[in-house]
Amino acid sequence: MKKIFLSLVILTVISANSQTMKESIHQFKVTDLYGEEFDFSSLKGEKIIMVNTASECGLTPQYEQLQEVYEKYKDQNFVIVGFPANNFGAQEPGSDEDIATFCKKNYGVTFPMMSKISVQGRDQHEVYKFLTQKSKNGLEDSEVVWNFQKYLVDENGFLVKVLHPKTLVTEDDVIKWIEE
Repeated sequence: MKKIFLSLVILTVISANSQTMKESIHQFKVTDLYGEEFDFSSLKGEKIIMVNTASECGLTPQYEQLQEVYEKYKDQNFVIVGFPANNFGAQEPGSDEDIATFCKKNYGVTFPMMSKISVQGRDQHEVYKFLTQKSKNGLEDSEVVWNFQKYLVDENGFLVKVLHPKTLVTEDDVIKWIEE
């Protein structure tokens, strides 16, 4: 009888722990703008800023700051990953090829840009389900409120902070996080 009770206690603890363990961004694979697979497990040990982007938004000039910060810190275990999305005001209507050309020509973007996805709604991409659902990220529930919302992910692939779309990556708090 003691063995059965002990087995039940162990199974209960294991079950409870598995339900409270947060997921990691490193479990995901996506497609980049060029149709190649991008495996987030390749970013283990790097801090990541994930951002939903749009080419025809009033916040589109943020590409300049994103590229500037990426260039400065890309060799210091840091990366920015962009996810074009057409969820807000149809401000990202182009194809992946159009987006790649726009980003390179207008802002010299060299940080990884993924294939266009949906960041909210019924067709929300799995990566953004992870970023916006506390049950998956272990930190907090959030809603993507507009283009250029940023998600800070630590070296272990865990969400640590959500930034409003108007928050620039050049702000002191963001730079301090990158440099820590």
